[in-house]
Amino acid sequence: MFTGIIKEKGKIVKIQNSIDGKTLTISGKEVIPELEIGDSIAINGVCQTVVKIENNQFVVNTVNETISKTTFSELKIGDIINLEPALTANGKLGGHFVQGHVDTIGTIININRLQKTAEFIFSFPEKFRKYLATTGSITIDGVSLTTAQILDTSFKVALIPHTIETTIFSNYKIGSKVNLEFDIIGKYVESILLYNDKSNKTGNNNTNNISFLNQFITQPD
Repeated sequence: MFTGIIKEKGKIVKIQNSIDGKTLTISGKEVIPELEIGDSIAINGVCQTVVKIENNQFVVNTVNETISKTTFSELKIGDIINLEPALTANGKLGGHFVQGHVDTIGTIININRLQKTAEFIFSFPEKFRKYLATTGSITIDGVSLTTAQILDTSFKVALIPHTIETTIFSNYKIGSKVNLEFDIIGKYVESILLYNDKSNKTGNNNTNNISFLNQFITQPD
């Protein structure tokens, strides 16, 4: 589990291809002291397992399934990446709950750089629209952000200078591909409602869903 607050920007220093996927060697400074073999770390929002640590570098093995569903297919030696170690029990939840399980790939279609802040507009597959809410949470390349505007196949986020400077948002341009993870709460709500629909073979499904959700809502006296 992660929070979407990037610890530092790392760098891809080596890529080894194999029939099973890729082995990535990544350099970093701030994350290294707290890493151990077997730890989870988010790389551009993708949960990976540390298999080796040496000096200021660590190694992860990426399987073909992950490569095909994320922007890892485009990674090159020298690329700068977002790094976040896994959340600890006593850690700060500064963003929102992030699993490191990428749902889809988005594309930057517009960048509006203002005096200090910047607005980014991303396109994404319409089937994921149901997981977005205005001022709700979205994870972009591992960064926890808030949606400012939502359309059927695009959404906008606004960034402060600190976020731009401390993440790879500073490197983005129109056409850049990004990993998107939608808020897990929306996915759980959808799963509950779909299961409830299957359990109720008769009657109005919308009414059944409302009645079902009311069981978990405490009404004031």
